[in-house]
Amino acid sequence: MSNKVLETKKLTKYFYDPIKFQVLKEIDMSIDHGEFVSIVGKSGCGKSTLLYLLSNMDTDYEGELYIHEELITGKPDKALAQIRNENIGFVFQFHYLLSEYNVLKNVMLPGMKLGALSEQEIEHNAMEHLRTLDMQEQALKMPNQLSGGQKQRVAIARALINNPLIIMGDEPTGNLDKKNSDLVFDIFQKLTLEKKQTLLIVTHDPDFAARTNRIITMEDGRIV
Repeated sequence: MSNKVLETKKLTKYFYDPIKFQVLKEIDMSIDHGEFVSIVGKSGCGKSTLLYLLSNMDTDYEGELYIHEELITGKPDKALAQIRNENIGFVFQFHYLLSEYNVLKNVMLPGMKLGALSEQEIEHNAMEHLRTLDMQEQALKMPNQLSGGQKQRVAIARALINNPLIIMGDEPTGNLDKKNSDLVFDIFQKLTLEKKQTLLIVTHDPDFAARTNRIITMEDGRIV
């Protein structure tokens, strides 16, 4: 099995609003299994845009994108949705928990959507992930009963539910205070060290980036 989880070749992206503007310029990069990588750079340099391309949330680009050495550029939407569900866990700056569901159900949702396991198995796995994140006691609470840091831990458990190849984060500590930011970092580090989980995190926090295995710095749509 390949050690390369993700690779891009000459990944290029344009925006057309109101005029044609090049956001990403021939990005060549790769992420290996078990790496904890951060992407840094000034606002507007293309970090989040790159992450959305890598996660298949945006498929309008030039160049090539490989997941586990399989070329996924140009695949139909249904196939891409399946690849995304199976291989990628996403943690955003805002937790996006559904207010009508309790913590356990929120964590289970991507697993139910993928449909690879029974509901019982998904529930068991969800509880295991909540236990790993020290959130098992909150499983039956509603999102509005949790603190900001707790909500983000639930979002991480949800990102883990389908045992993804890679977890991507877009400013996952952006809304958190120092204490909770450190807690989220420690969770990510533990996932890398103990579970060999691959992580790619866009961050504005230099302290967070400095403690990751590797920093990718972006400037004006390029990797520098």
